[in-house]
Amino acid sequence: MYRPTLFQEDNLEKLVAFMQANSFATLVSIVDGVPFATHIPFVVSVDGDVVKLSGHLAKQNPQWQAFSQAESLAIFTGAHAYVSPSLYEKRENVPTWNYIAVHAYGVPHILTLKDSPQLMNEMIDDMIDTYEASYKPHWHDLSHSFREGMMNGIVGFEMIVSKLEGKYKLSQNRNETDQQAVAHALLHSSDPAAQAVGQAMAQNLNLNS
Repeated sequence: MYRPTLFQEDNLEKLVAFMQANSFATLVSIVDGVPFATHIPFVVSVDGDVVKLSGHLAKQNPQWQAFSQAESLAIFTGAHAYVSPSLYEKRENVPTWNYIAVHAYGVPHILTLKDSPQLMNEMIDDMIDTYEASYKPHWHDLSHSFREGMMNGIVGFEMIVSKLEGKYKLSQNRNETDQQAVAHALLHSSDPAAQAVGQAMAQNLNLNS
């Protein structure tokens, strides 16, 4: 990812928190020589300085068959907002866009019910715990044949992140007056996404002040 120095964010705790808060992400792999993407929910966990992503794809999705051939890329994005040049002190400026994105690279390890039943069950339990913990008793109360049929229709994976890149593009290339003006405008926008970017900018300004 193109990351000018002013927009780079490498704080592991901050990046993991962002991924967990924006865990419906895009997984990109190379399939038959071209990029192939699937939009899926992830479970993001961290142990020390090791970040792990887990999830699953439909068995009919060809992407999992390319997992062992090269690294895949998980792209996590959050709120984004248009920034008008009218907010800057100087007239000679152009529009831009503020946003936060995190890229996680790694080689997914394939899990199947046939070859890794315990890990598959753990992956499903982790997914339920993350997104609807109250559903777990319901899931385990379903018939064994139904649960087995569902799990045989997917391919799970675990991906240890080998490289993590964060980009927080929040007008850090502008002077403080411009940053304050942009943050104020976004915070008072009617667009919830713009408000979220404004909040991120306000937090960043407080950290740097």
